Amino acid sequence: NHLMLVDVTPLGIGGKTAESALDCCGITVNMNMIPFDERRPMDPSGIRIGTAALTTRGMGAAEMSVIGQWILAALKKADDEQLHERIRGQVRELCAQFPVPS
Repeated sequence: NHLMLVDVTPLGIGGKTAESALDCCGITVNMNMIPFDERRPMDPSGIRIGTAALTTRGMGAAEMSVIGQWILAALKKADDEQLHERIRGQVRELCAQFPVPS
């Protein structure tokens, strides 16, 4: 399975903030409720991350490790626009190395 459900509340944010911060970085996730979530559905405790599109492009464990580091950095500083723009550039560079199959 290429799906993960991640609780972002230990970082002091909710799923809506996490989704928005990662979107600014060029990383697409969905805010999602987690089991026994006490937060409201429009700002749940988690995000859902899927890797199917990445593996289809040929990315492997090494790339997933780097992407995971970007995700954590972006979520730890969810309001740091400069950091998000820097990560967005790195995401573009990585994606250029792994074009979408045609």
